[in-house]
Amino acid sequence: MAVITQYVVQHKGVDKLVTTDKKEADQYDKMLEVADNLTAYIQAKGVKLSEELAEELGILLAKNKESVSKIFKGTSADSLLEQENAEVIELKKAK
Repeated sequence: MAVITQYVVQHKGVDKLVTTDKKEADQYDKMLEVADNLTAYIQAKGVKLSEELAEELGILLAKNKESVSKIFKGTSADSLLEQENAEVIELKKAK
């Protein structure tokens, strides 16, 4: 019988990540904490967004902090997206 250690990252009572890698769990937990802080900041500045959209925006910014940082330093979004080979999901029509 094998014993497997799992790390579960919960956010607002919901399991967001289950992994066997402690470092990955810690990084994800920190990203969620940053996202919560960004969400609170955005809402405190009076931007009118639904709670769900504000949280989604906070998570997007936190997950992409390196790219956002480059934009603040003057990199254009277009060139950054080209460099990253932007992840675009193409929806295919059902046949």
